Amino acid sequence: MKFLPLDKAITESYQSNDKLKADCKGARQIGLISLGEICLYVRKPLKTYYISYSDIKRAYRRVLLVPAKMCCASGDLPVESLVLHSETGEIANVTLPGTKAAQILIEEIKKKAPMADFTCPEKPKEPKQPGKSEKSQQAHKSKNKSTEV
Repeated sequence: MKFLPLDKAITESYQSNDKLKADCKGARQIGLISLGEICLYVRKPLKTYYISYSDIKRAYRRVLLVPAKMCCASGDLPVESLVLHSETGEIANVTLPGTKAAQILIEEIKKKAPMADFTCPEKPKEPKQPGKSEKSQQAHKSKNKSTEV
């Protein structure tokens, strides 16, 4: 099994290949992610990527709602994923088997990497027009919609 660093900016090898093999073998596995004592491992078909817990700066769950059409109805299916950030930015977005697995995984990472941030970064908001409040902007938008129809 070949071990590669998850973050390309990390050039120094933290552990020898034998230590990583032993740590990965005894790791707790949740989906494609294994939680060892030294590092977090992400399995791909022929390679295993690793990142030291001290290099994880932010970790959070991302839930994507995927529209699904079935024979008698349609709806949105939630797809859970774990997002990992290092100093260089987002380095991994790994799909997880379900909500329960995602919650368990975040709790385990919190224990092993307490210095990391576990909040999702806020989405960018629309810039406000200068001199107008939000209520007046909404009223202006609704007036424009009613006149267009």
